Amino acid sequence: MDPRKISDLLSVSPQIAPEDVAKARAAGFRAIVCNRPDGEGADQPSFEEIEAAARAQGMEARYIPVTAGMVRDDDAEAMGVAMRELPGPVLAYCRTGTRSATLWSLSEARTRPITDILAMTKAAGYDMNGVARRIANGGKTPTDTGDAKFDVVIVGAGAGGISVASSLKARKPDLDIALIDPADIHYYQPGWTMVGGGVFDAAVTARTMGELIPRGVHWIKSAVAAFEPANNAVILDGCRVVKYDRLIVSPGLKLDWGRIEGLVETLGRNGVTSNYRYDLAPYTWELVQGLKSGRAIFSQPPMPIKCAGAPQKAMYLSADAWLRRRVLKDIEIQFNNAGGVLFGVKDYVPALEGYVAKYGIKTNFFHTLIAVDGPGRTATFRVARPDSEPETVTTDFDMLHVVPPQVAPDFIRVSPLADAAGWVDVDQNTLRHKSFDNIWSLGDVMNAPNAKTAAAARMQAPVVAQNVADDIDGKGPTSSYNGYGSCPLTVERG
Repeated sequence: MDPRKISDLLSVSPQIAPEDVAKARAAGFRAIVCNRPDGEGADQPSFEEIEAAARAQGMEARYIPVTAGMVRDDDAEAMGVAMRELPGPVLAYCRTGTRSATLWSLSEARTRPITDILAMTKAAGYDMNGVARRIANGGKTPTDTGDAKFDVVIVGAGAGGISVASSLKARKPDLDIALIDPADIHYYQPGWTMVGGGVFDAAVTARTMGELIPRGVHWIKSAVAAFEPANNAVILDGCRVVKYDRLIVSPGLKLDWGRIEGLVETLGRNGVTSNYRYDLAPYTWELVQGLKSGRAIFSQPPMPIKCAGAPQKAMYLSADAWLRRRVLKDIEIQFNNAGGVLFGVKDYVPALEGYVAKYGIKTNFFHTLIAVDGPGRTATFRVARPDSEPETVTTDFDMLHVVPPQVAPDFIRVSPLADAAGWVDVDQNTLRHKSFDNIWSLGDVMNAPNAKTAAAARMQAPVVAQNVADDIDGKGPTSSYNGYGSCPLTVERG
């Protein structure tokens, strides 16, 4: 018996034997569901044998047989009924566990987000991307076959997506291109540091998405739910399907605010802020203006993050403002960095150390923010130096500027496009997917070892556009990404 937990109420397993039932009961299971038809294998015990063993253990058992590769909507409904009626936790099994995982996925489709379903089954060792379209359709087999079809589909209308769409149109004006993004507003995110430093007004960093989509490019205002690369299809929320000849993936990354305990509840109040959000950057400047004494902490999470200089830019601009107001001497500034150095490009470190000294900043390396108590105004860090045992330290603050951990978007991490870390898996030179020849990626979401910056995306866009154009023309790639990236480090105003 090899139970693999999918949720608190369900684990799935390959074929079990009658003698495994007692082990299941000892492990805490209270019911068993058989999803394998009797007689499918020569060495397979019948459901009656399993049911008898279950009754002997005081467990319930239910038979919902499904032929391999033929999971019907009615079967998924029956699985949902069983999960509601049977005492939990439940152990479901078939030959490998895949049919049981599939039935659960479809039965949960109306109550759980598709990304959660794909992530939970993936964690248990089962890839449900093959039924993603049905999950997106509420667990039902889709009947609408009128899928939209384009020469090139681009996922994500950030700096990378819009740039590559424009670059492709310039090379091949007749291409039928669709850009998929649910957002109404396009933000110039590098400007948020300047908003937090009192240089920009937040409004100047926002433009309506419609005015930025390149002329002649279709804008599909929807969120992506899943990918079917074997079918050249992108599944949207609501089970709409968009087909493509070639796909470019550039949705950016996800700011994982929830990974830091207590942070979400206190963002934007209690002195806790972040320039990584449009609505919070003005609060940063409000705090800077109001602080006359006390402790200001600026955190930086483990890499990768977008714009690796942004955590320090917030700190330097704040310190400069306090220096100009002649209150810096009464403010203790801490830079608590999960990494072990001030900045990853060593040539810039001496100049930055000069400003650290100028502003009297205390640097604490190997410090990862793990919890925030907003009302209590304390921040807790995990300190993991390479030469000592990990420990936690809690520090009072009057102002806390947080940079959240950053990961690939959920719908990317659970997709067939992702590497083991969740990023789109590309050749770092051509930016073409390593497994799917008609897919490319650029920007923060892919796994080339460059810094994740807007400047990098700007350099990658023409590379991807040219290589896609080459592929359309039946040629091999002629453009190569050289790893360029840049991140301006603003250390004072003026």
